[in-house]
Amino acid sequence: MSALQDFQLFGTQSPPDQWLVVVTGLAALAAVVPHGLWRLSRNAITIAHEGGHGLVALVSGRRLDGIRLHSDTSGLTVSRGKPHGLGMILTAAAGYTAPPLLGLGGAWLLAAHHVTLFLWLATALLLAMLVMIRNAYGVLTVVITGAAFLLISWLTGPDVQSAFAYTAVWFLLLGGVRPAFELQRKRRRHNDGDSDADQLARLTHVPPALWLFLFHAVSVCSLIGGGRWLLGV
Repeated sequence: MSALQDFQLFGTQSPPDQWLVVVTGLAALAAVVPHGLWRLSRNAITIAHEGGHGLVALVSGRRLDGIRLHSDTSGLTVSRGKPHGLGMILTAAAGYTAPPLLGLGGAWLLAAHHVTLFLWLATALLLAMLVMIRNAYGVLTVVITGAAFLLISWLTGPDVQSAFAYTAVWFLLLGGVRPAFELQRKRRRHNDGDSDADQLARLTHVPPALWLFLFHAVSVCSLIGGGRWLLGV
């Protein structure tokens, strides 16, 4: 029997009780809504945000120079290539859309009872991202996050794995909604013209407000669709 079969990587696991799905959703909500907790938990959303930029940059043929994650939960992804065109547009648009879309993909996997596969895919993505991190704080946050997924996947039983996986996916779905509102508020108070929406406006000549609308639409639709998958409705 192969190692993959031993770990049942591509097999299915028993679905959790409905109460556990609800409780993990409430736990994720508690990490997103209070401002104090959000200042800490938002680091995970920043990892997904910058990882989205980096992944799409590579897929679109750009050269990824590095990713930085900062203690104020901001981040920076640097890639090389043409300063215009479809690749640059997709790369710029990937940040705010990455967390909710990752959550939606995770919800689809969990709805299909692939808990183990979700945990190991998340671990693999974090390890791949670690190679491109270029500052100490970024390394620390990615290592801690990746270690959590790895230890849960390796050392715990099905019930703990399900609880952790559902909490993580709920967090991506719920936490993916808030940054677009924060960006909208930031632009209204102090617009330095350097946000993803402003960069996309310069690249496409489409007003920043429409890109903000896209970020809102992707995050809210992902939350609705992913939530329905998780709840089985």
